[in-house]
Amino acid sequence: MTRHAMFQHVMRPSVAQLQPSLIRQVANGAMGREDVIPLWFGEPDVPTPAFIREAAKAVLDEGNTFYQPNAGMPALRQAIADYMNGLYGTRIDMDRIVVTGSGMMGLMLAGQVVVADGDTIVTHVPTWPNLPSVQQILGAQVKRVPLTLVDERYTLDLDRLFDAVDSRTRALLINSPSNPTGWMLTDAEQQTILDYCRARGIWLIADEVYSRIIYDRPYAPTFADKITDEDRVLIVNSFSKAWAMTGWRLGWLTIPRGLLTTFEMLMEYNSACVLAATQLAGVVALREGEPFIRQSMARYKASLDLLLTCFADLPRVMCPVPQAAFYAFFNVAGVTDSLAFAQQMLAEANVGLAPGRAFGPEGEGYLRLCYAVEPALLETALDRLEPLLK
Repeated sequence: MTRHAMFQHVMRPSVAQLQPSLIRQVANGAMGREDVIPLWFGEPDVPTPAFIREAAKAVLDEGNTFYQPNAGMPALRQAIADYMNGLYGTRIDMDRIVVTGSGMMGLMLAGQVVVADGDTIVTHVPTWPNLPSVQQILGAQVKRVPLTLVDERYTLDLDRLFDAVDSRTRALLINSPSNPTGWMLTDAEQQTILDYCRARGIWLIADEVYSRIIYDRPYAPTFADKITDEDRVLIVNSFSKAWAMTGWRLGWLTIPRGLLTTFEMLMEYNSACVLAATQLAGVVALREGEPFIRQSMARYKASLDLLLTCFADLPRVMCPVPQAAFYAFFNVAGVTDSLAFAQQMLAEANVGLAPGRAFGPEGEGYLRLCYAVEPALLETALDRLEPLLK
């Protein structure tokens, strides 16, 4: 019996039943190896821009290493409200903004507000494994509604989504744009979902972390420009993707009016606050980061075009064109164990991908490749992978 197994019977069942990340299972043994091209995690291959790093260094040099307000520094909360209002044309004030120590923490806090043991949460799949795992930790049952492929594009059947709601359902959990598929809702579909949640009296948790990673417009459809102050909607966002700040662990929640004190208490009892240097770097990212986002999107589009051209010559590969985010979620004919195939790719080609099964059983036979990298590096990775994909 392993030491871990010795303690399983005295843990909360929802924690004891957690499964390790299959993405980490592939990556852990090879992280940091110079001969490996790592395309397994969802992060850009460039460091955070210098102007953001310098802002954090200046705060540290000033000696501001003290506790901060639970909901975030007023300067950052106001900057986030200004950013959203300028981008979306909304009228959100800082009392509806809570700064979190990552988008992941925002999802956990949202779940802590909404979910009780025995509740059900309805979401679409395949999905980032952390999303259902948060609900599982909190004791909820996750009901999974598969996306469907129509003409090699993902769609979500809203009738099937709503049919999955039962008397114990507390919330719909929507990740749009989606990790891993690159699918996203239309504005009309978002309005339909919002109207349904209002009529049913249930919550909506919206993960919009990839809202700026989109190729044909400045931002993806958002619930932010459709909700009122009183709607039971929690919108999760993050600095990680758009501003290349994955390791900083900085995000925010947009909450209904009147819940600020509740979230301040939850922040206090989870992590207290976010470091001042991180927060003030976030202010600078929001105010000065648009050129970086535009440059990044041009780079990702070039990498996506390269990838699709390569895949077009590989008959075993079926890759739906992503509408947003920076992932190719592709099927390889004949692959029945995506974890073993990802490990084979790492061993034989020195390229790290995420196995599709990491995103739920619906992802088996698929792999996820993060193409938020220089096109030249991606070309090298694809050259290495081609013999395994032919």
